[in-house]
Amino acid sequence: MRFSAFISVLRSVGPVVIGISLGFTLSLLSVNWSEEACYLDGKQSEDVTLGQDGLLKGARKPNSISTLNDVESEEDFEPRIVPYKQVQQSAPKKVFRARYISTELGMRERLFVGVLTSKNTINTMGIAVNRTISHHLDSVIFFTGMRNRKVPHGMFVVSHGDERLIWNMFQTIRYILDHYINEYDWFYFVQDDTYTEADRIKALVDHLSMDRELYMGSPEEFIGGEMEGKYCYGGFGYVVSRTLLLRLQPFLENCRNDILSARPDEWLGRCIIDYTNTNCVSEYEGLQYHHYELGKNSDPSKEQSEHFKNALTVHPVSDPEQMYRLHRYFTEIELQKIYDEIAKLQAEIKNVSVVAFEGNRSAQWPVGINPPFEPKTRFEVLKWEYFTEEEIYSCIDGSPKCELHGIDRMDVADVIDTAVGELNKKYKPVLHLKKQQLINGYRRFDPIRGMEYTLDLQLEVVNQKGHSRSITKRVHLVRPLSQIEIIPMPYVTEATRVHIIIPLTLQDRNYVDHFLEVFASNAFETSENAILTFLFIYDPVEAQQVNQNDIFASVKTQINAYERKYPTVKIPWISVKTETPSQIKFMDIISKKHPVDTLFFLASVNTNINSEFLNRCRMNSINNWQVFFPIHFQDYNPDVAYHNQPHPATIDLVKDAGHFDRRSFEESCFYNSDYMATRTRMVADVQENEEILETMDIYDMFVKYSGLHVFRAVEPALHQQYRYQACNPRLSEDIYHRCVQSNLEGLGSRSQLAMLLFEQEQGNST
Repeated sequence: MRFSAFISVLRSVGPVVIGISLGFTLSLLSVNWSEEACYLDGKQSEDVTLGQDGLLKGARKPNSISTLNDVESEEDFEPRIVPYKQVQQSAPKKVFRARYISTELGMRERLFVGVLTSKNTINTMGIAVNRTISHHLDSVIFFTGMRNRKVPHGMFVVSHGDERLIWNMFQTIRYILDHYINEYDWFYFVQDDTYTEADRIKALVDHLSMDRELYMGSPEEFIGGEMEGKYCYGGFGYVVSRTLLLRLQPFLENCRNDILSARPDEWLGRCIIDYTNTNCVSEYEGLQYHHYELGKNSDPSKEQSEHFKNALTVHPVSDPEQMYRLHRYFTEIELQKIYDEIAKLQAEIKNVSVVAFEGNRSAQWPVGINPPFEPKTRFEVLKWEYFTEEEIYSCIDGSPKCELHGIDRMDVADVIDTAVGELNKKYKPVLHLKKQQLINGYRRFDPIRGMEYTLDLQLEVVNQKGHSRSITKRVHLVRPLSQIEIIPMPYVTEATRVHIIIPLTLQDRNYVDHFLEVFASNAFETSENAILTFLFIYDPVEAQQVNQNDIFASVKTQINAYERKYPTVKIPWISVKTETPSQIKFMDIISKKHPVDTLFFLASVNTNINSEFLNRCRMNSINNWQVFFPIHFQDYNPDVAYHNQPHPATIDLVKDAGHFDRRSFEESCFYNSDYMATRTRMVADVQENEEILETMDIYDMFVKYSGLHVFRAVEPALHQQYRYQACNPRLSEDIYHRCVQSNLEGLGSRSQLAMLLFEQEQGNST
């Protein structure tokens, strides 16, 4: 009985015992047996590095068991301080971030246009093509064999140095693959004897998918008919996708060596067909490449076929005059389409507004024009001007009434004619209206929508039977603001160094201290990328006494003091001797001492210059494109603006403190290369009359002799203290008059001057 009970217990416990025994056995087999090194003192044990098993210093082996000796050694253990060594971090890798989001995302422009021209036709047909398409398309480049000596202005020309047609086509494709293949999705090639309706080409590629291998134009059979497939005839132009050019790129050299052809368009077609198996097509996914072949001595205005009106390209064009006639014809067609679309949209808006909550009142008048300006306070209410056909009752000089003349008279006459014409359109053929006189006229300028007019017209109405009578009709008109156009400008950065030129005369010495104090805080302490240069102007008498009595000695001392205060700053100065100070004569000297890519800022000593303006000087001055003449804010005479009041320490840009001096042209930003090019153009006139250099300033020089944009704008960051200018009577009459007017307008506002006159009259009366 006991034995059976033992057997039953063993059966239940036996597997557990066997499992535990097997676990101990396997664990003992996996232990790494090795002898431990014994050391008599703890100091030696500190120096243990790596044992046979690669164990770290001071670490106990897994199979070791602590003993009494180990406890004693731990009690005698002395800690050792390991000095902290900073980890030498490598210089972080500079991450390149694109300036534009489109560059970082890999977005490309839509259409590239390459015009195939020649040395003999670039100055005739090439110019005609450029004038008809360049302002519609973003990128137009002309490819030619030999370069003409005189390259037309405003055209980007690439010459390959050879007149062979096939070679030029090969070089053109290779040039595009090297420079533009990653910037555009579609490439349009056209000859200079072909007229292109630019907007239609843009609309065509806008509806094409960029990943298609497409070769689109006017399909033609190969000469001889031996080769299968069709190429695009170059006379009507053709469109090639970027994907197709990339696929063709590895085989371009083979095409040059293996394919013999007399025509460049046929050579390119054979190359595309041989290596990409892509034929020319005139239709793709419902889009048609319409073209029209123009007959000899044909007049575009007499062509009435729909095929001609829908053409993207017209070929051949015999001369530039015919090119311009074609452009006018197609422009009129597109303009009429726009007018028809506007009328259709206006009619739809009127139909929809009927079912609105407010009915027809919900639609703004005129349809499509912004609603009128709504003033928030009584100070924002727009002022109406009353006028007749002869007079206007709001004058610039504050007079109650003055004669209507110049552009204002033309404006009133045009508005009346337009009003009568629109009335006749509305009532013809039942009635015919003729203007008798303008009874009342009102106009105001709305900054949101344009000039608004209200006219009370006395009209003679004649019906179909010839009976007439006189009526009075009130009409409302709006002359809307023209559409704002974004003009493409060359790329500029704010990293350009600005060379600030400050001319100084004897009368300017008192302003140098304040100028240097302000400039140091705005430029020297902020490490602004600018160089300050003083131009000391001596008259002949002052120049002879410079060793005994230098009139600018105190200024030079101040310059040395600031150079010691700011060791990294150098303030150069230049001395000149002249009897008649002239901006052009000064800049002739300064221009020769600086590189051609120098950006100049010519300023006066009483101007406060800061970083904000210097950045705008950099952005608004574009080499070989634009010069910048800012309009500074000038303080009024403090004795007038703050009469019987304490003068403030700082002056804000408010209307009672000063004004933007539109009469002053002394500040300017321009590149040295632009100055030198403009100065060269006036050499012939200077030889005939040397006084031009003394009677003309830099602004007039750029306006008259340069082909650059002369940009003029108010500049709130350019602040100038009040100063009475000494006007030079030897300058031109216009410049002298501007100087006098600037002095008069800079005294104070009309209300401030009126208060002074009022106080003076009150004092005289008592």
